[in-house]
Amino acid sequence: MDRAWADALAHGPARYGPLQEPCLIVAGPGRDVRPICSPIDGHTPTPHLVAGNRHLHGAAGQAAQASEMTRKPKRKPPPSPEPYHDHPSPCPAQCLAVRDALLAFHGFPDEFAPFRRRRRRRLGLDTSPDPEEDTDGDPSPPPTVLDGLVTTLLSQNTTDAISRRAFAALKAAFPTWDQVVDEEEGKRLEDAIRCGGLAATKAARIRAMLRGVRERRGKICLEYLRDLSVDEVKTELSRFKGIGPKTVACVLMFYLQKDDFPVDTHVLRITNAIGWVPATASRERAYLHLNSKIPDDLKFDLNCLFVTHGKLCQSCSKKLGGQKTTGSNSMCPLASYCCTEEKMKQ
Repeated sequence: MDRAWADALAHGPARYGPLQEPCLIVAGPGRDVRPICSPIDGHTPTPHLVAGNRHLHGAAGQAAQASEMTRKPKRKPPPSPEPYHDHPSPCPAQCLAVRDALLAFHGFPDEFAPFRRRRRRRLGLDTSPDPEEDTDGDPSPPPTVLDGLVTTLLSQNTTDAISRRAFAALKAAFPTWDQVVDEEEGKRLEDAIRCGGLAATKAARIRAMLRGVRERRGKICLEYLRDLSVDEVKTELSRFKGIGPKTVACVLMFYLQKDDFPVDTHVLRITNAIGWVPATASRERAYLHLNSKIPDDLKFDLNCLFVTHGKLCQSCSKKLGGQKTTGSNSMCPLASYCCTEEKMKQ
């Protein structure tokens, strides 16, 4: 360190800079008044030297040190639960009208009917005989939360029919979840679910999730999630790699019978076409917006009907921007709701 600088630290008088920072008068050729923390000859004083300087200069140094210690780091504001405050759609009346139009056109989809029946029975809205009951009148047990989570994981990047086949093969190869975790390399699991695609990635994520549940809970079971709130379930499941907002929302809606509204490709495309979300909306922002706007009692039906309609009506996805397929749009129950180019200009 420069000798003159060292001498000044021991004996030099203090001054204050333009920002009231403590300074030293450093004697010698080419020297001037510098803030204590300024670099000298390309070298920055070490932290213990700076602390020593503040101690040397009494109250001013101590005040600066206290101010720095109490300064809080900047934090990003939490994401808003409503990303599109200026986008009023959909209102409850629109949600009801679209639900009724799709329900009249498609009927309720068979693939989602068991989930709907369980929800309605829980709410006391359905007292009819349950077709899932066996000959003795005992209802078949609903899928466990863990079965639902693994099924949803397997459905990523494939169809529901293929994911169900992959899940059945998994259960046939591994009667218990502990056997999945205890397998040394996971190759048998990969082979069992290979028909669903991305076998190596999905197998690794399933094993990591199961192992994490066993380490935290002592056993591989997720039934405790039934007693948690929606936000608590999101926190619990989001800790696992590969389980994103859409997967969590599907588990919430189908297997925990909570009021949530997953947004997949079909839902995003249709809600964009009918003007319920801005044209630039991402899936994540659309999820936040739609969950804040759609009434809880309509979320399940609307979601299932949007998914079904998205699979069956190819023309609906082309209306945004005024494009049409070779088929007629007159049969689409959402034709009058879709945002054509002319409507967007009005």
